[in-house]
Amino acid sequence: MIAAADSLDAGLVARRAILLLDLTDLGDACTPGAVDALIREGRTHGVAALCVWPQFVRRTVQGLAGSAVRIATVINFPAGGTDIERAVEDTVEALGDGAHEIDLVLPYRAFLDGDADTARGMVEAVRGVCRNGRLLKVILETGTLASEDRIAAASRLAIRAGADFIKTSTGKSSVSATPEAAETMLRAIRDEAGDREVGLKISGGLRTVADAASYLALADRIMGPDWARPATLRLGASSLLSALTAAR
Repeated sequence: MIAAADSLDAGLVARRAILLLDLTDLGDACTPGAVDALIREGRTHGVAALCVWPQFVRRTVQGLAGSAVRIATVINFPAGGTDIERAVEDTVEALGDGAHEIDLVLPYRAFLDGDADTARGMVEAVRGVCRNGRLLKVILETGTLASEDRIAAASRLAIRAGADFIKTSTGKSSVSATPEAAETMLRAIRDEAGDREVGLKISGGLRTVADAASYLALADRIMGPDWARPATLRLGASSLLSALTAAR
C-alpha cells in the first residue's frame, strides 16, 4: 500500500488531506495558549475540525466564531471506562458548551472481556443525546483490540449502535492507527452501514504526507474515489498539518 501511496502527487494529497484534518491537541499539558494557536491554524488552513479537551470547548467556540471549522471533543477518554451515566452527562455538558462532534471511547476492555452489552449500551446512550447534526465518533482503540476479528466485531457493534464515524485510536496507546485496522473498519462500514452514511476517522501516529497518502489510497480503493470527504473521512493528528502545508 505504501508503494502505491508514494506514487501519488504530494501536492494533491496535501490539498485533499488538509480538508479532512481533525487538528488535535489532547496533550496532558495542553494550555489555553496552545488552544489559541490551534484555533489560528484551523482558521487559516480550513481544516475539518479542531479536537480539544472538554474544558476548552467554550474557548474554541469563541475563537472559531464565524468559521466553518467544526469543534470536536473527547468523552470517556482515554481509559474507555464503563460508566454510561457519566459518559452521557459529560456529553450533554460538552454539547451545551458548543461541541459539534463527540469522540467517545468505546469501553474496549469490557468488550475484550466479553461484555458487549456495556459497550453497546454506552454507544446507544450517547447516540441518544447527539441530536441536530451533532456527530458521534466511536473510538475503538484498535491497537489494543489487535486482531482483525475483534476490530471487525467492534466496528459492527458501533455502527449498529448508531455511530456516525468509527475511529481507530485515542493516540494514547502503544499501537495507534495501522493500515490493516483501517482496512478492516472500512470493510465493516461498506458491509454494515447500508443506506446510512458512516465515516472513518484515522487517528494516532499520522505525521507525514506519505501517511496521509496511504490512507487516502486505501479509502479510494475500498469505498470508491468519490467517497472520501469531510462527512466520511477524517485524519486526526496534531503534527500532520505542517507536513501537509509544506507539500501543498
